[in-house]
Amino acid sequence: MSDFSMYHALGETPQNPNSPRKQNEAPKFRPPVAPSPGGYQQVGSPINTAPPNQYIGTPGSNTQGYAPPPQEPGYSPPQQSPTAANEGDMANLTSQMGGMGLGVDTTGHSKAHKKKDRHAYHNIEGPGGSSQAFNGMPQSGTGTPTQFLNQNVPQPGAGQWGSPQITPAMSQFPAPANTPFNPVNAASPMQHAARSSTPLIGTPASSSQGRVDPEHIPSIPRSRDVPAKYYLEHVYPTMEQHLPPPAAVPFVAFDQGNSSPKFARLSLNNIPASSDALAATSLPLGLVLQPLAPLQEGEQPIPVLDFGETGPPRCRRCRAYINPFMTFRSGGNKFVCNMCTFPNDVGPEYFAPTDPSGVRVDRLQRPELTLGTVEFMVPKEYWAKEPVGLRWLFLIDVSAEAVNRGFLDGFCEGIISALYGSSGTEKQENQQDGPGARKLSPGAKVGIVTFDKEIHFYNLGAGLDQAQMLVMPDIEDPFVPLSEGLFVDPEESKAVITSLLTQLPNMFSEVKNPEPALLPALNAALSALSATGGKMVCSLTALPTWGPGRLFLRDDGNMRNTDAEKKLLTTEHPGFRKVATKMVESGIGVDFFMAAPNGGYLDIATIGHVSATTGGETFHYPNFHSPRDTLKLSKEIKHTVTRETGYQALMKVRCSNGLQVSAYHGNFYHHTFGADLEFGVIDADKAIGVMFSYDGKLDTKLDAHFQSALLYTTASGERRVRCSNIVASVSEGAAESMKFVDQDAVVNLIAKEAAARMAEKSLKEIRGALTEKTVDILAGYRKNFTGNNPPGQLVLPENLKEFSMYILGLIKSRAFKGGKEPTDRRVHDMRMIKAIGSLELSLYLYPRIISIHNLDEKDGFANENGHLRMPEGIRASFSKVEEGGVYLVDNGQICLLWLHAQVSPNLLEDLFGEGHTSLKQLDTFQSTLPVLETHLNAQVRNILQYLEAARGSKALTLQLARQGLDGAEYEFARLLYEDRNNEAQSYVDWLVHVHRHIQLELAGQRKKEDSGDGLSSTASTFAGLRTPYWG
Repeated sequence: MSDFSMYHALGETPQNPNSPRKQNEAPKFRPPVAPSPGGYQQVGSPINTAPPNQYIGTPGSNTQGYAPPPQEPGYSPPQQSPTAANEGDMANLTSQMGGMGLGVDTTGHSKAHKKKDRHAYHNIEGPGGSSQAFNGMPQSGTGTPTQFLNQNVPQPGAGQWGSPQITPAMSQFPAPANTPFNPVNAASPMQHAARSSTPLIGTPASSSQGRVDPEHIPSIPRSRDVPAKYYLEHVYPTMEQHLPPPAAVPFVAFDQGNSSPKFARLSLNNIPASSDALAATSLPLGLVLQPLAPLQEGEQPIPVLDFGETGPPRCRRCRAYINPFMTFRSGGNKFVCNMCTFPNDVGPEYFAPTDPSGVRVDRLQRPELTLGTVEFMVPKEYWAKEPVGLRWLFLIDVSAEAVNRGFLDGFCEGIISALYGSSGTEKQENQQDGPGARKLSPGAKVGIVTFDKEIHFYNLGAGLDQAQMLVMPDIEDPFVPLSEGLFVDPEESKAVITSLLTQLPNMFSEVKNPEPALLPALNAALSALSATGGKMVCSLTALPTWGPGRLFLRDDGNMRNTDAEKKLLTTEHPGFRKVATKMVESGIGVDFFMAAPNGGYLDIATIGHVSATTGGETFHYPNFHSPRDTLKLSKEIKHTVTRETGYQALMKVRCSNGLQVSAYHGNFYHHTFGADLEFGVIDADKAIGVMFSYDGKLDTKLDAHFQSALLYTTASGERRVRCSNIVASVSEGAAESMKFVDQDAVVNLIAKEAAARMAEKSLKEIRGALTEKTVDILAGYRKNFTGNNPPGQLVLPENLKEFSMYILGLIKSRAFKGGKEPTDRRVHDMRMIKAIGSLELSLYLYPRIISIHNLDEKDGFANENGHLRMPEGIRASFSKVEEGGVYLVDNGQICLLWLHAQVSPNLLEDLFGEGHTSLKQLDTFQSTLPVLETHLNAQVRNILQYLEAARGSKALTLQLARQGLDGAEYEFARLLYEDRNNEAQSYVDWLVHVHRHIQLELAGQRKKEDSGDGLSSTASTFAGLRTPYWG
């Protein structure tokens, strides 16, 4: 990167987001402008003064803060806490994994670097991201790395949450101007020792027995719990740490110029310079983007910047938007693009002089030059049509099944709750400046249309006493009979809307038409919205077998496990494909709420194609039961309407010279490969996977940059661009990259690619390809990046320890599992995987399980800093289930409360109230806990509230699974992914299987042609690696 001194900036004292003063402040975690990275300090940085092994219980101490809980009287026989058993020093994985042939790479101090190898923004140190402690080495008290101008020395033992290594281009962020580059603290002997070139090797582990101890294999619950405790008290600074927290962990991000992992996660935060080096790892190079991801309390809102009629400054050659990594020269007259290195002239309206070190004097007043994620207001040339507030059209199925099963009741209740809240005092979710209980953005309007075999429009004008209904019997060529009154302000017409929604279930209880005509209703809704764009929320409870676009029962159960099955997972229906394309062109998206009350077939493959293409979502209730599921339905409608939603969206991803986009995965419309992605609507829960390939060699002296730009209209009617910028360092070989692998991003990209292949490959081939991919990645690591470990030992990369369990969860998921699975559920989960972000996918592949019967008395209540103290999760295996136990199982889609047959009557009374002393006395259809004064009841309600905040788009309601009594118990057993179920192996058997194939690969005896069904070609191109893209 050009002259080092040009990045040195104003004499600001760097602030540290994790300094004690900041931690104790109320939720303002960030100053108004981004300060310099705290890691720039030459003296002991407060980020690094934590005691050794900050959050790992070492033998003889209880730093974990999790003593075996005192047993509450009468709940269950005294039992050892599951976490206390086998609690060892996790930093030393040799003792963890001895005797079973599992070693984990925990050394990995990198070589001392030459001057030319300096990497911007990246901590080139020991492998980070481990759920274990600081890789076995305590941090030093002063802790700052010794730094010289010409040297980039790794800090010994700094794990993911240690202090960052300082790299030259970081100093684009103002650092003390006069600080000389000499070591402030003399290097300790340990630091000197760490500078020697240490090969990247795995920890040796004895493998003589050849048996695997299930207690000692990598644990996903532990890999979540440990960082979760850390991030309760610390923020995540986006420049100083280069491995994001695990996706399932809530954290507050502190934007320092690199985008928060909530918006963008790179699979490799250090990228090999060439495609050959990447191929040695078998890892996908890609980005998981969630452009409108919700922020956590304590995070600063994304700034909205208006550059007037000229629009935001952009590179003339590659059209990248201005960002913190663009540099200014010629006294501020030119800015150099960080993507394509083209020098652009700075317009007179944007000019500001630079100081002697090359930094603009107004830099700290410019959010676009200090923050990784910003929004630009854009002028008229970015408009396709005049932007207006979002038009919501509720398309309600009023056929016989909807009325009889209570789905219509639930749907109407949900709309009222979404628009007006269940009480007038409820806190607003999306709006700061509207009237008290307003749920929608100002400017948003609402319309209601119902349909069975006819279509009914409603005039909701505020001047009317009640809504006027207009019936459209001509469904062959429907038109919109209303010019005014179809879309109204929900506050002005509140009385009309609420009375209509309250009366609808009674109005249609007499008329019962059994067959809905869905496609004509969608076409009518399309013509109503085509002038402005907008969003439909559509309910459906029966297969639409009436009128144009009628569907029939395609899935007769005989096509399972045959080649014909993949036809059931997609659609060739011209009517639905055409309406989906027209919707995207008009900037319209649709969310479906589909209920099959008796588990019937709805052809989600065809109907859901419309929501998948337009960027919407399908909510599926496979066995809808009115009293039990109404609350879930109501909450999900409310979430759909109140989450951040944009429409008429286009998206473009740009990357540095030497890289190119090779594939996109997600739910969107993409008519030609080079074109922008098009979305009818995009909301806060949607994510897109972007794969990259090489079109040259990267320069190791420069960083790799990525920028996603989403052009969309907000719900309040403003046309904006949401820009996210991500940076990664570049290294010659892949050894460095293995230390900066983001496990969640890798799993997400592989899952999205696998879901995208379901229409063209059989499920058996895809499961085989996933297995091959796992073996390729772990064998590549074993072959290229470890020392001379005994061949009988499984050595796992430090940051991919839980990877094999996540892939096993993917193979066991409803989308890909073997055996019988209704195609509706399979295709629903497949489309969901393509669209969900890392948090929701992480939970989907491995649920959170919390034991309720042995909670510590402090669990579920605030600690001394006001943060909720969560109990530790337990592993998803029946071997962890205790007699008389009660367990909460949450996979982000459903939340089960499993109760053992011998559960204590005292516990039931504490949880459900007096008189509930046996399982049979519980109401099997209850979906919430009663509010009681008991300690246990308050604990569990607090825990549920916490879980509700950390999930994707699906609502959290309880479903009881009583041992031996409820059908939901089968779902509980299915979610115990570490056991043998879902037509696949247990976790232990799976690791043994993978290990055997790795040994065959190392010995050169692994056959990829063994299945005879074209698996090899599927596997070898999986995740776009061996060849640029799937053949």
